[in-house]
Amino acid sequence: MTQNLSEHRHISFTAHYTGYIWYSMGISHPVFATGKGKMLAKLLHPLESWAEKHVGGSMRTTLRQRHRIIDNQLTQLIQQQPDLQILEIACGLSPRSWNFRQKFPQLDYRELDLPEMAEIKTKALQQLDQQAPQVLTADIFTQDFERIFQGFDPGRPLAVISEGLINYFDKTLLNKLLQGITEYAQDFKALHYLTDIYPEPVKNKLANFIWTSSKLLKVMSRSSFTFHFINPQEVQTFFGNAGFSSVEVIQPTAFFQNNDGSNLIAFQNPDEHSGDLVWVIHAAVKKQRA
Repeated sequence: MTQNLSEHRHISFTAHYTGYIWYSMGISHPVFATGKGKMLAKLLHPLESWAEKHVGGSMRTTLRQRHRIIDNQLTQLIQQQPDLQILEIACGLSPRSWNFRQKFPQLDYRELDLPEMAEIKTKALQQLDQQAPQVLTADIFTQDFERIFQGFDPGRPLAVISEGLINYFDKTLLNKLLQGITEYAQDFKALHYLTDIYPEPVKNKLANFIWTSSKLLKVMSRSSFTFHFINPQEVQTFFGNAGFSSVEVIQPTAFFQNNDGSNLIAFQNPDEHSGDLVWVIHAAVKKQRA
């Protein structure tokens, strides 16, 4: 059967880059590091080093921050809800599913991506474990996405994860994605959505440079890459309007005040942008008890 495909399918080169950076940081496995990723990392290294010195952060530093915070949030959810099911969309070459299956062998963790990346990721996973589940395929802006949710048990909580994804969509598409997630999971015991987001760099002295760089990424990825929100309250309102009942915005400055991140330090003013280049969002929908 021919898939009904949307036009928003052209960002996989970033998956190669991020996959290699995670490997170079020692949090991934060589099977997730591709030659294309290595080439991109080498090409961008001088710019990344310059940004870390003059901007206060770079793409690779935000990769570390967002990955660690999402892992922290997911670990807490699994500890609180041992029957948690997980769906990671646009999974790319992230090592997260492999890492978490090592820690929690009985974990029901499924990944999803477009067909080409799903095939690459499945082959990589099965090099590590022949019993590793095949990466699912669906375009998240077609009805095929609803079919993916039907493969989970609604009597158990579900966590949906995306990383390095939602800034590639304009607000209309982002709202469509969020409403799809809340609608397709409306009968589940509980729904959690963990994602990163890059806010407008209004607190950075080189905001214009960051904006210019984002326009280049927009062209290279043939996407609508943009910064959507200026402060955490805007995020909470937007996600709330899409159907989430609670929305927490986690900023690295607050999170990493604790050296190991094990005790999250809540950011006190929800309207304040701390200046971080990336945030993590933990949005949830929990059924009311009868």
